[in-house]
Amino acid sequence: MKIEANDITMIYPSGKKALEDITLQAETPNFIGILGPNGAGKTTLMKLLIAGLLPTKGKILLDGKPLLSQEKRLKSNLGYLPQSFGLYDELTVWQFLDYMAALKGIKGRGKAVGSVLGQANMAELRKVKIRRLSGGQRQRVGIAQALLGDPELIILDEPTVGLDPEERVKFRNIFSEMAQNKIILLSTHIVEDVQAVCNRVLVIYSGSILFDGTPSELISRTEGHVGVFVSQLGEEIPEGCEAVSKVNVAEGIQCRVVADELPSFAKSVEPTLEDAYLYCISREEGKE
Repeated sequence: MKIEANDITMIYPSGKKALEDITLQAETPNFIGILGPNGAGKTTLMKLLIAGLLPTKGKILLDGKPLLSQEKRLKSNLGYLPQSFGLYDELTVWQFLDYMAALKGIKGRGKAVGSVLGQANMAELRKVKIRRLSGGQRQRVGIAQALLGDPELIILDEPTVGLDPEERVKFRNIFSEMAQNKIILLSTHIVEDVQAVCNRVLVIYSGSILFDGTPSELISRTEGHVGVFVSQLGEEIPEGCEAVSKVNVAEGIQCRVVADELPSFAKSVEPTLEDAYLYCISREEGKE
């Protein structure tokens, strides 16, 4: 499978421009992490890729053909978890997943539902009504429905919100294994998840793609721009620096910052993907 977005611009009826001249390609296998602040255009991009929205300008192709002409094939090979996913509270977990399997036209629904219940660690709760589930359990049901039918294209918008660290690691591993023969797009604010499993990362800001490449390539761009120093309570971060973290230590407050030019008193350290992402965003914000 290959999906392409060529010079995509999306302007809503209100006049808000959500995306501008976006071009990207993804073909099997690919595990792409999408990073960006709130309002950057990540969710809009995902909705365009599932034909939930039509672009104002540009074309989206599936295996070289217009997406709308391939909509039936897309829907039958798509697993999608939106950020806000409505569940039918009066159905049991099994009933809901069976209903979703029917909508997807999956043959052998019982086997398919049983399989994703196991993957989502929800088998013991299959007879429980959804309204009785915790927030994390409801999120696992949402992930389970996205995995129904072993789809070729999986699009996940903040899938690990509400999950504890152990559950997050479990689902990261599941997604990583599935990406061997699929295209998976993962939009998240948890940079650690992207660094752990994605072979490619997109950084989106104000409707434009700032970076498209491997995590290591983004990290390498940030070498020499990450530093740490100890400050005292009340001292401000030096101008031109963007704080990554502040930790209380015996000597004061240990600050980790990114900057085009580090202060002379800062010790340069190896960047992480989180450092690299914040540096990429902060440079763009500095132009405004």
